Amino acid sequence: MTLTGPEYRRASPDDAAALARLMSDPEVFSGLMQMPYPGVEAWRKRLEKQIEQQDGLHLLAIEQQQVIASGGIHGAGGSVRRRHVAGLGICIARERQGQGIGSEMMKRLLDWCDNWAGYLRIELNVYADNERAIALYRRFGFEMEGTHRAHALRNGVYVDTHAMARFHPNPPQVPR
Repeated sequence: MTLTGPEYRRASPDDAAALARLMSDPEVFSGLMQMPYPGVEAWRKRLEKQIEQQDGLHLLAIEQQQVIASGGIHGAGGSVRRRHVAGLGICIARERQGQGIGSEMMKRLLDWCDNWAGYLRIELNVYADNERAIALYRRFGFEMEGTHRAHALRNGVYVDTHAMARFHPNPPQVPR
């Protein structure tokens, strides 16, 4: 880590291999809703699609030329009625968890949502036993909306997840 911390930048399709590597760590993918061991080509297509759709942001935290964290915002769907909603997901390399990188990633992602993208509601699902992540989300204004029973299969066991959401704390107003 430099004196200023990791570099944060938008992901590009050229980062597909680094993302596949990060997401293939059992300590990382066990906390995610994604399938383990994503391929490089799948990540490349995902990043290309996000660039094409222009409805999201995928940030990376990079240190010593290694991706140590990933965070993404994506539009909630094609429906005109849900254009104000985005989904959020983050992951941090296991050796860098608990060092403030998740907080910095959240700060940057939510700034983009609030001040540039016009999203009013940000939503996510988190494993019910992921207390560290739940505490992080609460610090950034997310509230529990409900529990999905046996929502995801993780390591051969169906586990619960919590639905959480955050509304823009100070929605933009039209000047008069």
